[in-house]
Amino acid sequence: MSNITIKDIAKALNVSVSTVSKALNNSYEISPGTKQLITDYARENNYKPNRFAKSLKVGHTTSIGVVISSFVGSTFLGQVIDGIYKASYEAGYDIIIMQSLENVENEKNCLDALISKGVDGILLAPVSETSNSDYLNYINDNVCPVVLFDRINPDIRTIKIGVNEYMGALEATQHLININRKRILFITGDKFGDNNQRILGYKKALKNLDIPINPRYMVFCNLEDREELDSKIKESILQLREMNIAPNAIFGATDLITIRTLGVLAQMNIKVPDEIAVIGFANTDIAFSLNPPLSAIRQPAKDMGYLALHKLVELIKLDGEGSKRVNPHTVLLETSLQLRNSTDTLNTLK
Repeated sequence: MSNITIKDIAKALNVSVSTVSKALNNSYEISPGTKQLITDYARENNYKPNRFAKSLKVGHTTSIGVVISSFVGSTFLGQVIDGIYKASYEAGYDIIIMQSLENVENEKNCLDALISKGVDGILLAPVSETSNSDYLNYINDNVCPVVLFDRINPDIRTIKIGVNEYMGALEATQHLININRKRILFITGDKFGDNNQRILGYKKALKNLDIPINPRYMVFCNLEDREELDSKIKESILQLREMNIAPNAIFGATDLITIRTLGVLAQMNIKVPDEIAVIGFANTDIAFSLNPPLSAIRQPAKDMGYLALHKLVELIKLDGEGSKRVNPHTVLLETSLQLRNSTDTLNTLK
């Protein structure tokens, strides 16, 4: 059955189109009895508002743009999107998702495309902590509200929703040290700077126990190319072996790195955790069924997406009312450390 229109409702109830429109928008001008009659009829007869027509009238599109790095290989981002979709449904917004593919120029192109579509606001997981900073501030100040999630760019004057990456990384590194794994190869993306909270947490755990920070154990990889990433992980391990400082643990800074590290080690016939223990940020729901089951820092991804969307809607409403924006601030959700066989303490090196 096709959806009925406001005109259909007006004709059926013998009221004006204006009365129906005001009743459906909960106007104080319509009596409670008439309002109830109209809304009940609309619900019973499958009435759906025409969002496009409404957007022309009120000056917005009830759509929100979302820019992520990539759907491929990231359970974490899939869970974030689940949270965004749940919140968008509750708030009555449509979602347009675009992928930056870990490329700064692609990220800018995504922003341009969303602006051209007239979105009311933008959610962004930045390529890096510094990517397109000036442009994002311009958009946020002059075009539409922007809210950041996951990766936090400190230079953007807006609300940012992330996780306590520092504590997550510190606790995971501390766990490796506690099981006598002190030669820890830290693998991260090449667009993450030295002030990245995951890097700082890793270094702090080493510093707490007076373990020297060896730059050779810091590996920065191109996350745009999976084959290149695998090659860099393998090459780094082989080089350290040749120098007689082979790692006995690997810390993966992202979902992609952590999961692919297990695959690379399997190809190299390196036993996990006997030879190299593995831990890292990973939100895969099948971590327990990997070979071996993966120890991971799990992030509250769905909560992050849900909260980010609702914060953006708040900013959109403030803009629509001509009200002053809320002060820029950052909300950090807590991670959880899930220990499994990839760092099994029964197989530690002596």
